Amino acid sequence: MMTVMQRMIWSGRGRTPRVVALVITSMILAWPGAASQADHEDPKKVARGADVYVQHCASCHGARLEGQPNWRTRKPDGRLPAPPHDDTGHTWHHPDPVLFAITRDGTAAHAPAGYLTDMPGFGDLLSDTEIWSVLAFIKSRWPKHMNAPRRAATRE
Repeated sequence: MMTVMQRMIWSGRGRTPRVVALVITSMILAWPGAASQADHEDPKKVARGADVYVQHCASCHGARLEGQPNWRTRKPDGRLPAPPHDDTGHTWHHPDPVLFAITRDGTAAHAPAGYLTDMPGFGDLLSDTEIWSVLAFIKSRWPKHMNAPRRAATRE
């Protein structure tokens, strides 16, 4: 029987990894204050996050958080296109600490061995505060009706 985290990570034909947020659940639950650091109701944090998003994220994930076309279909090189960060994608299914870790370290650092990705880590380029601000900006764009499903999916 698969756990909730395994179902989030593995889906699709042949158990192909679609969602690659592989951070140990206990680490997520123990991360101090993480949820409050991506506060989408803090106007200063959201504004700073919007600026950083435009500079570092929009070229792949879209100016409107729409992602690249056919983001669920692997490209010829085996990589998946950049997913949307709006409510049509899967970003909202993940707890803030997972999103932070993937942004800071890159997807490959949290994916199964051999997983091909174009998502780099931004930890050498952006401060932790800037990363949290980008997440606050992304969360601020999600419809209010998604709050309850997100809490249920992420246990936040």
